[in-house]
Amino acid sequence: MKTLRSYIRGDWHEAKSGLAPLVNPSTEETIAQAGSAGIDFAAVLDYARQKGGPALRAMTFAQRAAILKEMSKVLRDHRDELLALSALNTGTTTADGSFDVDGGSGTLAYYFALGKGLGDRTFLAEGEGVQLAKTEGFYGRHILVPRHGVAVHINAFNFPVWGFAEKAACALLAGTPVITKPATSTSMVTERAIELIVAAGFLPEGALQLVVGATGNLLDLLGAQDVLAFTGSADTARGLRSRANLLAANTRVNVEADSLNAAVLAPDVQDGSATFNLFLKDVKREMTQKSGQKCTAVRRILIPRDRMDAVQEALIARLSEVVVGDPQDPSVKMGPLATAQQLDDTVRGIGELKQAARIVHGTGQRTDGAGAPAGKGFFLQPTLLRSDDARNAGPVNEREVFAPVATLLPYDGSARDAAEIVALGGGTLVTSAYTDDAGWAGDFVARGGGETGRIYIGSESSAGDAPGSGAALPQTLHGGPGRAGGGEELGGLVGVKLYLQRVAVQGAKSLVDGLVG
Repeated sequence: MKTLRSYIRGDWHEAKSGLAPLVNPSTEETIAQAGSAGIDFAAVLDYARQKGGPALRAMTFAQRAAILKEMSKVLRDHRDELLALSALNTGTTTADGSFDVDGGSGTLAYYFALGKGLGDRTFLAEGEGVQLAKTEGFYGRHILVPRHGVAVHINAFNFPVWGFAEKAACALLAGTPVITKPATSTSMVTERAIELIVAAGFLPEGALQLVVGATGNLLDLLGAQDVLAFTGSADTARGLRSRANLLAANTRVNVEADSLNAAVLAPDVQDGSATFNLFLKDVKREMTQKSGQKCTAVRRILIPRDRMDAVQEALIARLSEVVVGDPQDPSVKMGPLATAQQLDDTVRGIGELKQAARIVHGTGQRTDGAGAPAGKGFFLQPTLLRSDDARNAGPVNEREVFAPVATLLPYDGSARDAAEIVALGGGTLVTSAYTDDAGWAGDFVARGGGETGRIYIGSESSAGDAPGSGAALPQTLHGGPGRAGGGEELGGLVGVKLYLQRVAVQGAKSLVDGLVG
């Protein structure tokens, strides 16, 4: 059986004990094992700080960007191999695996282009300078410089390539060495991606390390110059943030957590229109892509009250087209959930939702999958629920079920009512609204913008180009307030600035301008 390895201190480390099994979620067969026993995490951090940090900080933005270009190329060149591993280890169809692998390579390529444009400099000027006295003898300017620490990235199971790549792209471009820790259950894909990148030979020593398995005391060793970026559940995030050493040192912690994202159908959208069809297409995809295991997936669907029955019927017709099973079967459109734990949590979660809603499509229980052995695999049909009282739906606005599960909710058609119901979720990564009415859209953004990190507006004009609300594009912000974690990733330079220190430089204008260039 294959034992996955960590890449630390310039070499590959294979644990000999404390190994956890990785299984094929379609067949439940054990395919590998992984663990981190025997790793000296203090030495791992020292290696990054003493080797990777100085090497990266000595490079210009353009030189760091060139690293990202090569990383992107490696992922593209080995795309088919990574897709096959994704199907085996995470249960994704080719389309869903592509969303992960291509998303990772595409994000690295975007940050290559961004960094290349920043040119041959090692820090960034921010904003305009300001005269601080009667003459130019005292002047001030803000600059952004690399921090002298390490970026520790803890990623979720659902995006073993994109999750690693999007965080690493921003940190490496900023000049910060990376220690990446994928979720153990799907780390087979990440391990191979990094193995390919390391073998290509372009990484500076200490710039990138991989930990497969538990993090041991790694997080207890982080200090004031380090950055911890986490993607996962809100409960886990609270535990990480409360660590004594992180609080004492004010270590930067960026969190992207679970989110009860909502899709809102505005009252102007008529059945059969381009915008209505876009709404149906998007909601189906955002419920079922990656088997609903996306932080940006639609969990709540807000419909004008007088159209609930018609929209429910139309959505069920779309969801009924989805064939669930082993992605090796060519008829399959949606694979299994990633782990037995995910399936168990999903069934429990649906039970909680049923306290305030009723199932109108699906069973809410495990099912057999096409092409998979009977009784095996973590399969669940797309499940649509309905509540007729959105404001008193309790668990629907509180419990995220990380699976192909969403609930229909009524509202009175006004932007105000829609925004207030969306806000019951406590903060989202993305809220989508489908409308061709600019006035309604403007009112909704004004009332609901403070509750989300991104608003995706679907309309007739965007129907031909819109990628769906679930695509976290590197050009725009990925993150959200409240329950969503309060973090900010991607968004061009927004994500890079997490790893840079803002410094106010004061002095004679001639000297400050000469420094900034």
